[in-house]
Amino acid sequence: MLHPALEPYVQAVTQSPAPHPSWLSAADRRAAYRLLAESMRGELELVDSITDVSLDLEGRSLAARLYRPFHDEAKALVVYFHGGSFVAGDLDTHDELCRRLAAGTRMRFLAVDYRLAPENQFPASINDAVDVIRYVSAHFTDFAHAGSKLIVMGDSAGATIIAVATALTRAEPLGIAAQVLIYPTLGPEMLTDSSHTYAKGYLLDVDQLRHDYGQYLGEWRDHTDPRVSPLMFADLTGAPPAIVLVAECDPLRDEGVAYAGLLEHFGVPVELLEAEGMIHGFLRMSGLVPEAIEIVDDLAVHMHRYVESAPS
Repeated sequence: MLHPALEPYVQAVTQSPAPHPSWLSAADRRAAYRLLAESMRGELELVDSITDVSLDLEGRSLAARLYRPFHDEAKALVVYFHGGSFVAGDLDTHDELCRRLAAGTRMRFLAVDYRLAPENQFPASINDAVDVIRYVSAHFTDFAHAGSKLIVMGDSAGATIIAVATALTRAEPLGIAAQVLIYPTLGPEMLTDSSHTYAKGYLLDVDQLRHDYGQYLGEWRDHTDPRVSPLMFADLTGAPPAIVLVAECDPLRDEGVAYAGLLEHFGVPVELLEAEGMIHGFLRMSGLVPEAIEIVDDLAVHMHRYVESAPS
């Protein structure tokens, strides 16, 4: 059942839907996404420091932003990949969320401004995630205290990118204590019950997401490639322990539940969390539904559990 605080918002979106993304240029789409993020966010959480940094990877540099919270426990560094349907989102659209997560977990966050489609199509963002994780692991003390644990995290499209990157690197000694996947999208097909029940009017429209997958994949047609549809991975043995957070009223809910089950099938420790009454993207909606902050606090408890249990 939809949270009462979200009902007016969902009704307004249904009555006055945003333009279909196919009608907008990439620049206009991103501008609209920024405006939407600003309209939904709550009060900005204060943190001890925010530092813009550059990650120098092979053949390219990516902008990133390091958040250090007050009362930093020096227990973990979280590398964060934002959502935005692979085509939108940046360090600013998810600034409020990263501040709140850093404060709530008392962990440092490194948000990454990875390459977006359609200018940089599949597998550019996957390559960015793999290379960023390797880079941070190799230069860990540039960002966090020695002895801290490494967590990789993403929301929506960012969660998908992280899921793939951790699967591809699972045999490498990167020291990843956990992967945190927040309402991930797990392929362009979207044929689950939740994708039908919540297909339209709940912030994330399935038709629009399919269009964005087209922008992201370009000429790539093989949807069975597990880098496109992570539910197609034939083996996930050795992947990092996972926290999968899904929203009850999200078309992607069932996919997230299925991926948690797939990880568990291959012996990966998994904690599946469901936010009752919430819609896709709710963690960035504290201005509309303050209870989102409580879910951040609960998520922090689960993240600390993996950090405490991870081998040194």
